[in-house]
Amino acid sequence: MQQAQRNINEGYQHVIDIDLKSFFDQVDHAILLELIHRKVTCRLTMKLLRKFLRAPMQINGRLHKRRKGVPQGSPLSPLLSNILLNELDRELEKRGHRYVRYADDFSIYVRSKRAARRVGNSIYLFLRDVLRLPINREKSGIRRPSTFDILGYHFVPVFKKGARGQYQLVVSAKSRKAFKRKLKELTRKTTPISFAERIRRLNRLTRGWLKTFKLANIHGKLQALDSWLRKRLRYCIWHHWKKPERKRKNLMRLGVTPEDAYAWSRTRMGGWRVAQSPILKTTITLARLKKRGYIAMLELYHQIRPT
Repeated sequence: MQQAQRNINEGYQHVIDIDLKSFFDQVDHAILLELIHRKVTCRLTMKLLRKFLRAPMQINGRLHKRRKGVPQGSPLSPLLSNILLNELDRELEKRGHRYVRYADDFSIYVRSKRAARRVGNSIYLFLRDVLRLPINREKSGIRRPSTFDILGYHFVPVFKKGARGQYQLVVSAKSRKAFKRKLKELTRKTTPISFAERIRRLNRLTRGWLKTFKLANIHGKLQALDSWLRKRLRYCIWHHWKKPERKRKNLMRLGVTPEDAYAWSRTRMGGWRVAQSPILKTTITLARLKKRGYIAMLELYHQIRPT
């Protein structure tokens, strides 16, 4: 990601975004085995690799011969795929292009639209004729930084004096929506798990997500997401209290006066409105949630983000 950002900020702002169509299912066995044979001359190893590649597939209860593609699910599959795509790396380096590749996702960075068309066409022919890999034309094309996503990241201009033409990393809208959907599932009030287990799963999810997107500038987005998540947690607690008398006693334990505790425990407001009300914001505070193990995403982000 840092290499992609560096390329764009140094003026290579026409991006050739190429998507390989069903890459793992399209790997040509003959080409792959020939590339491996250049380095591995052991006949027994080559025979074993050939058997691995030709392992039959089970479709609708019947075995079918595998003519191309790499069996997925094994640690060997990404290694074999990288051996094939290493030829693409060597070709791009030989031509002197700036590029970024992660597994079968790759993009090439050039200075002009004309150069992008020329390079895109030549790389398309190389993939088709030399590596025999089809391209998904619908998902491939020439992008500008503001319309380009890579590995869940997006690029937005830096609105700062003296930073004209510079771009910063943010999380793409698709990745943000997917993350929020997972948070919503974990904080659904009807999910039959204890509050401690809910917090444990939340912390694990947020830590993993933030480690993936630690390079992105998402301070404001996390602040809003943290506020929304705390409301969801308060809603879960309020729902867990269930009966009015239990709500009254718990509110009093949290420091609410008996009169207010009685009134709020009998309120006709919905649980989500109560979760956003001052009565829960001032009682189920961030400090109290932290005592239960909750870690705010913004706090975690500042710990993980590289300086």
